Amino acid sequence: MPTSSAIDFTNPYASARSAVLGRNVVSTSQPLAAQAGLRMLLAGGNAVDAAIAAAMALTVVEPTGCGLGSDGFAIVWDGKELHGLNASGRSPAAWSADRFAGHDAMPDKGWDAVTVPGAVSAWSALSRRFGRLPFAALAAPAIDYARNGFAVSPVIAQLWAMGGARLGEQPGFAECFLPNGRAPRAGELFRSEAHASTLEAIAESHGESFYRGALARRIAAHARENGGVMTEADLANHRADWCGTLAQPFAGSVVHELPPNGQGIAALMALGMMQALGVGNQPLDHVDTVHLAIEAMKLALADLHHYNADIDAMQIPPSALLAPAYLAERAGLIDRHRAGDPGHGAPKPGGTVYVAAADASGMMVSFIQSNYMGFGSGVVVPGTGISLQNRGHGFSLAQGHANQVGPAKRPSHTIIPAFAMQADGTPQMAFGVMGGPMQSQGHVQVALRVLHHGQNPQAAADAPRWRVTGGLKVAVEPGFDAAVVSELAARGHAVTVERGNGVFAFGGAQLVLRRGDGYVAGSDPRKDGQAVAF
Repeated sequence: MPTSSAIDFTNPYASARSAVLGRNVVSTSQPLAAQAGLRMLLAGGNAVDAAIAAAMALTVVEPTGCGLGSDGFAIVWDGKELHGLNASGRSPAAWSADRFAGHDAMPDKGWDAVTVPGAVSAWSALSRRFGRLPFAALAAPAIDYARNGFAVSPVIAQLWAMGGARLGEQPGFAECFLPNGRAPRAGELFRSEAHASTLEAIAESHGESFYRGALARRIAAHARENGGVMTEADLANHRADWCGTLAQPFAGSVVHELPPNGQGIAALMALGMMQALGVGNQPLDHVDTVHLAIEAMKLALADLHHYNADIDAMQIPPSALLAPAYLAERAGLIDRHRAGDPGHGAPKPGGTVYVAAADASGMMVSFIQSNYMGFGSGVVVPGTGISLQNRGHGFSLAQGHANQVGPAKRPSHTIIPAFAMQADGTPQMAFGVMGGPMQSQGHVQVALRVLHHGQNPQAAADAPRWRVTGGLKVAVEPGFDAAVVSELAARGHAVTVERGNGVFAFGGAQLVLRRGDGYVAGSDPRKDGQAVAF
């Protein structure tokens, strides 16, 4: 593995941004949110304070990816050890397979797509355990943006218009997000007094109002009025769990992901197979490297879709999916010269926003929150600014599947934070790639670039990405080497070049890499990403 002194600071890709260096850094997908986090560091707060402040601000300035009704996950290096937090919510107690009988798939709009939101509990849990500043202080930038307004950026304006066209009829959506009957345009000022007031209530109660107070009562009442079955008891019973991490050695480092119900295990499985295959011995963007990474990802995703679920409902333990012998067996199925269309194996039992923050004391945070599909379910609780995720869509309706919908159960989840440690047990990198099922695939590509090839975080964020889309199908970004695309097609891959806005399909990456006494950060230009430091 390259040492920190061997980082390649060149950037051969289109944006030609430079990496950001500093002893305190925040990297996220919207400049105002990054600045909110930096304000906490300048006020004497730590990386956790910065991440929470940025996350709160993102619910205001990037509502197309997250909201007060999002879920959240985090990995934190506290200076001595690594901690994992799963703050995704569970289904209402009244959900059953019978409730969704006759559906071809779980709903993706309306109250029957909403599980209990967990992001607020993530903020509270992180602050109570690791924060240095008062919780109310962390909400101040977000409250200011909501009450006094912010100029909507071009990428967010485009996503907002798309979300409005799709969700404008959902209860509460237009009142909150379509002032004057339309989505705000780029450069227009958007304000939400309701959102500001709700943030104040969350800040004053340390999140209790959201789960066991006035806000919880309003959420449950709105559900009843619109055919939903989420109750005050469902909200009160929610808990965020300190869950530890799963780990996979790769390129002399150790990559950490959270255990299921998230999809991080797929990234670890793919990296384990790639390690077994010797991926990385060829140049970074060589067709052999890309082909083998794609094939490993296909196998990992096949297992993910078959086995991944609420960890309490999984029929195969995560340790069986990560067993070295099993990963070597799966890697042995890969043809080095031909694309495959694999199914799942049989191991033996044994629209999202992301924030990376780090401070001069050595604390590093990898945090992610999301509504899932853009604005999520489209449901917004009137007068509160609480837009609710559609994580219920992640359940399966297949009888007997580990991820089959049921009461008080977490669905298989797309959003995942990631973290890399040096082999000697010191922290190395907080990173994430936003974008639904792209996330585990993005983690694999970022880890290959930075950990194996020493590419700097900004170049790794800029690099054109590929995405497995099913069977032999692979999508690549327009900047992908045309010769590599041709060679992939010759090996049997059904390759398409997607020329739309990459944020919709290939995600957005944020990375903070530790280097000596400071950090090197990158932020994805596919969104409005920005890394800030001092």
